[in-house]
Amino acid sequence: MENKKQTNRHVYWNPYFGGFLLGLLIIATFYITGRGLGASGALKSGVVTVVHTIAPTHAENNMYYSKFIKEGESPMNNWLVFEALGVLLGAFLSGALTGRLKLKVQHSPKITSRRRLIFALTGGVLFGLGAQIARGCTSGAALSGMAVLATAGFITMLAIFGTGYAVAYFFRKNWI
Repeated sequence: MENKKQTNRHVYWNPYFGGFLLGLLIIATFYITGRGLGASGALKSGVVTVVHTIAPTHAENNMYYSKFIKEGESPMNNWLVFEALGVLLGAFLSGALTGRLKLKVQHSPKITSRRRLIFALTGGVLFGLGAQIARGCTSGAALSGMAVLATAGFITMLAIFGTGYAVAYFFRKNWI
Protein backbone atom coordinates (compact mmCIF):
# COMPACT_ATOMS: atom_id res chain seq x y z
CA MET A 1 0.00 0.00 0.00
CA GLU A 2 1.30 3.40 -0.94
CA ASN A 3 1.49 5.99 1.83
CA LYS A 4 1.06 9.45 0.33
CA LYS A 5 1.66 12.49 2.46
CA GLN A 6 -1.04 15.09 1.90
CA THR A 7 0.02 18.70 1.69
CA ASN A 8 -2.07 21.43 3.23
CA ARG A 9 -2.50 24.36 0.84
CA HIS A 10 -3.77 26.49 3.73
CA VAL A 11 -0.60 26.80 5.77
CA TYR A 12 -0.52 30.12 7.57
CA TRP A 13 1.94 31.79 9.88
CA ASN A 14 1.91 30.98 13.55
CA PRO A 15 -0.62 33.43 15.10
CA TYR A 16 1.70 34.20 18.01
CA PHE A 17 4.48 35.16 15.61
CA GLY A 18 1.99 37.29 13.64
CA GLY A 19 0.89 38.98 16.87
CA PHE A 20 4.50 39.65 17.80
CA LEU A 21 5.14 41.26 14.40
CA LEU A 22 1.95 43.31 14.74
CA GLY A 23 3.20 44.58 18.11
CA LEU A 24 6.52 45.60 16.54
CA LEU A 25 4.62 47.32 13.74
CA ILE A 26 2.51 49.32 16.22
CA ILE A 27 5.66 50.44 18.07
CA ALA A 28 7.27 51.48 14.76
CA THR A 29 4.10 53.30 13.67
CA PHE A 30 3.95 55.28 16.90
CA TYR A 31 7.64 56.13 16.58
CA ILE A 32 7.50 57.15 12.90
CA THR A 33 4.08 58.85 12.65
CA GLY A 34 3.31 59.76 16.24
CA ARG A 35 0.05 57.79 16.15
CA GLY A 36 -1.07 54.17 15.95
CA LEU A 37 -2.53 52.00 13.25
CA GLY A 38 -6.03 52.34 11.83
CA ALA A 39 -7.88 51.27 8.72
CA SER A 40 -11.37 52.73 8.99
CA GLY A 41 -10.05 56.26 8.40
CA ALA A 42 -8.99 55.27 4.87
CA LEU A 43 -12.57 54.31 4.01
CA LYS A 44 -13.81 57.63 5.40
CA SER A 45 -11.31 59.48 3.20
CA GLY A 46 -12.54 57.57 0.17
CA VAL A 47 -16.20 58.32 0.92
CA VAL A 48 -15.49 62.03 1.49
CA THR A 49 -13.58 62.19 -1.80
CA VAL A 50 -16.40 60.51 -3.76
CA VAL A 51 -19.10 62.71 -2.20
CA HIS A 52 -17.04 65.86 -2.75
CA THR A 53 -16.44 64.90 -6.39
CA ILE A 54 -20.09 64.10 -7.12
CA ALA A 55 -21.77 66.81 -5.03
CA PRO A 56 -19.21 69.42 -3.91
CA THR A 57 -21.78 71.90 -2.57
CA HIS A 58 -23.42 69.21 -0.44
CA ALA A 59 -20.07 68.02 0.91
CA GLU A 60 -18.91 71.53 1.79
CA ASN A 61 -22.20 72.35 3.56
CA ASN A 62 -22.43 69.03 5.40
CA MET A 63 -21.27 69.20 9.01
CA TYR A 64 -19.48 65.82 8.82
CA TYR A 65 -17.88 65.96 5.36
CA SER A 66 -16.77 69.58 5.65
CA LYS A 67 -14.38 68.69 8.51
CA PHE A 68 -12.26 66.70 6.07
CA ILE A 69 -12.32 69.06 3.08
CA LYS A 70 -9.53 71.64 2.89
CA GLU A 71 -8.82 74.01 0.03
CA GLY A 72 -6.04 72.66 -2.17
CA GLU A 73 -5.80 69.32 -0.31
CA SER A 74 -7.34 65.99 -1.19
CA PRO A 75 -8.86 63.88 1.61
CA MET A 76 -7.03 60.97 -0.04
CA ASN A 77 -3.69 62.58 0.90
CA ASN A 78 -3.73 60.81 4.24
CA TRP A 79 -1.27 58.21 5.49
CA LEU A 80 -4.17 55.87 6.42
CA VAL A 81 -5.07 55.62 2.72
CA PHE A 82 -1.51 54.53 1.93
CA GLU A 83 -1.58 52.09 4.87
CA ALA A 84 -4.78 50.47 3.55
CA LEU A 85 -3.37 50.30 0.01
CA GLY A 86 -0.23 48.68 1.44
CA VAL A 87 -2.33 46.08 3.26
CA LEU A 88 -4.16 45.23 0.02
CA LEU A 89 -0.91 45.08 -1.95
CA GLY A 90 0.73 42.94 0.75
CA ALA A 91 -2.23 40.52 0.80
CA PHE A 92 -2.07 40.24 -3.00
CA LEU A 93 1.68 39.64 -2.91
CA SER A 94 1.35 37.06 -0.13
CA GLY A 95 -1.32 35.19 -2.08
CA ALA A 96 0.76 35.29 -5.26
CA LEU A 97 3.92 34.03 -3.54
CA THR A 98 2.14 31.14 -1.80
CA GLY A 99 0.05 30.03 -4.77
CA ARG A 100 -3.29 30.98 -3.20
CA LEU A 101 -4.12 33.76 -5.63
CA LYS A 102 -7.40 32.59 -7.13
CA LEU A 103 -11.07 33.43 -6.84
CA LYS A 104 -12.43 30.93 -4.36
CA VAL A 105 -14.80 30.98 -1.39
CA GLN A 106 -13.68 28.95 1.61
CA HIS A 107 -16.62 27.70 3.63
CA SER A 108 -17.88 24.80 5.68
CA PRO A 109 -19.35 21.89 3.71
CA LYS A 110 -22.60 22.59 5.58
CA ILE A 111 -23.26 25.93 3.84
CA THR A 112 -23.18 27.26 0.30
CA SER A 113 -20.75 29.78 -1.12
CA ARG A 114 -23.62 32.24 -1.49
CA ARG A 115 -24.57 31.98 2.19
CA ARG A 116 -20.92 32.40 3.20
CA LEU A 117 -20.63 35.56 1.09
CA ILE A 118 -23.90 36.97 2.48
CA PHE A 119 -22.72 36.39 6.06
CA ALA A 120 -19.28 37.87 5.31
CA LEU A 121 -20.79 40.97 3.67
CA THR A 122 -23.31 41.45 6.49
CA GLY A 123 -20.60 41.07 9.14
CA GLY A 124 -18.31 43.46 7.31
CA VAL A 125 -21.01 46.12 6.98
CA LEU A 126 -21.97 45.80 10.67
CA PHE A 127 -18.33 45.97 11.74
CA GLY A 128 -17.76 49.01 9.51
CA LEU A 129 -20.77 50.79 11.00
CA GLY A 130 -19.56 49.91 14.48
CA ALA A 131 -16.11 51.28 13.66
CA GLN A 132 -17.63 54.60 12.61
CA ILE A 133 -19.86 54.80 15.69
CA ALA A 134 -16.94 53.89 17.98
CA ARG A 135 -14.61 56.27 16.11
CA GLY A 136 -12.15 53.52 15.31
CA CYS A 137 -11.74 49.94 14.20
CA THR A 138 -9.97 46.98 15.77
CA SER A 139 -6.54 48.24 14.78
CA GLY A 140 -7.14 51.92 15.57
CA ALA A 141 -9.36 51.88 18.63
CA ALA A 142 -8.44 48.55 20.19
CA LEU A 143 -4.82 47.67 19.35
CA SER A 144 -3.41 51.18 19.17
CA GLY A 145 -5.53 52.22 22.16
CA MET A 146 -4.24 49.31 24.24
CA ALA A 147 -0.67 50.10 23.13
CA VAL A 148 -0.92 53.45 24.93
CA LEU A 149 -2.83 51.86 27.85
CA ALA A 150 -6.03 53.80 27.06
CA THR A 151 -9.07 52.50 28.92
CA ALA A 152 -11.14 52.86 25.74
CA GLY A 153 -8.75 50.49 23.94
CA PHE A 154 -9.30 47.76 26.51
CA ILE A 155 -13.08 48.31 26.52
CA THR A 156 -13.15 48.17 22.70
CA MET A 157 -11.13 44.95 22.59
CA LEU A 158 -13.34 43.35 25.25
CA ALA A 159 -16.48 44.43 23.39
CA ILE A 160 -15.24 43.09 20.04
CA PHE A 161 -14.08 39.70 21.29
CA GLY A 162 -16.82 39.42 23.92
CA THR A 163 -19.52 39.97 21.30
CA GLY A 164 -17.82 37.52 18.94
CA TYR A 165 -17.70 34.89 21.68
CA ALA A 166 -21.32 35.54 22.69
CA VAL A 167 -22.76 35.16 19.19
CA ALA A 168 -20.42 32.39 17.97
CA TYR A 169 -22.74 29.72 19.38
CA PHE A 170 -25.58 30.81 17.13
CA PHE A 171 -23.48 30.84 13.96
CA ARG A 172 -21.21 27.86 14.63
CA LYS A 173 -22.89 25.61 12.07
CA ASN A 174 -21.77 28.01 9.36
CA TRP A 175 -18.08 27.39 10.11
CA ILE A 176 -17.63 23.88 11.54
